[in-house]
Amino acid sequence: MSSDQQRSVEMRAHWKSLLAMTLVSLSSFQYGLDFGIIGGLQAMVPFLQPVGSLIGTVVDNFAAKILHRGAYIIPLGMIYIAPGILAIGLFFIPESPRWLAANDQLQKAERSLRWLRPQEWSVGEELGEMNAALNAERQLQAKVGYSELFRNPIDRRRTTVAVLAMTTQAASGAMFIIAFGTYFFEMAHVGPAFENACILTGVGVAAMLANSFIITRYGRRRRLMITGVLLCGLMQLIMAIVYTVEPGTQRSGKILVGLSVIYLFAFNGLIAPYAWVAGGEIPSQRLRSHTFGLAAAIGFAGAALNWGPKYGYIWAPSCVIAALWIYFFLPEGKGRTLEEIDEMFEARVPARKFATYRCTRQHAIVEKIETEHCEKA
Repeated sequence: MSSDQQRSVEMRAHWKSLLAMTLVSLSSFQYGLDFGIIGGLQAMVPFLQPVGSLIGTVVDNFAAKILHRGAYIIPLGMIYIAPGILAIGLFFIPESPRWLAANDQLQKAERSLRWLRPQEWSVGEELGEMNAALNAERQLQAKVGYSELFRNPIDRRRTTVAVLAMTTQAASGAMFIIAFGTYFFEMAHVGPAFENACILTGVGVAAMLANSFIITRYGRRRRLMITGVLLCGLMQLIMAIVYTVEPGTQRSGKILVGLSVIYLFAFNGLIAPYAWVAGGEIPSQRLRSHTFGLAAAIGFAGAALNWGPKYGYIWAPSCVIAALWIYFFLPEGKGRTLEEIDEMFEARVPARKFATYRCTRQHAIVEKIETEHCEKA
């Protein structure tokens, strides 16, 4: 069976888990999906964001031409479609088995796993490994809270790595172009701002689709993120220089649009998916929700400024700093189980050695064999 056929079988076998993880961003980790495909599944979160943005921009573009109340009722009504579908879907999925096991509800955790897994799956063995990892964490520290994110040296390192991994999105200056794209094009006198924003968002969706063929096949996430932040920084710097030399001219406007397209392709294809994956898989299991929530909140902090295209003078050097941090401090987690990641952090393995480190715990070895079988080309 080829690699693609094997991956297709795994996706069909875990279809219930796939349904569950589309409803909340951390479900792919909490539901214990096969780590041969988890990178692509977690990347669905930043993929759905530009899809929703594209739909919203297209609807707003057409609604702007309406001269009655439908101009605002139609866009507002569209907002409730996706949440309505998700709200209904929540009634049909069980609670996360990892969360249930962490709260000593092992019988419910087993039922949840049996619902999520194929019939031939060894649920008892998986639940045992999951519970063993949770018990090992409890022996280190029993409390769960935001203060625990920084109390223990191991948790402090994991929290810092997860937060800074998510912050690479803000460091690249993405929120300015993504959230204020229409205003940016209008201010730059580029032409129809809505149409240009639609094109820009469409490019972002295309980049995410292209990335879906890479994230589960090519494990060098660190290299891809470094390439992405450096490319984004270069685009931001050129944009700032162009707008400083020729602000508001038609030629500079066209250049800004072209650079924005290249920028968003690099961000959506090389930074956003891997930042979300790293931010979700690096934290300690008992502190994952606290760590990921903090990381996501800090990751949006860069949206507070409003300096126009001259933003590039800030984001270009911050991209260089982010690239250096990724190279020295961000671990490579492709193909690793949560239990293996736990062991490597407890062993204080340097980030650059994560890809080659051989885990020694028996439960990690068993699960690793299954993962390598799934990913084998």
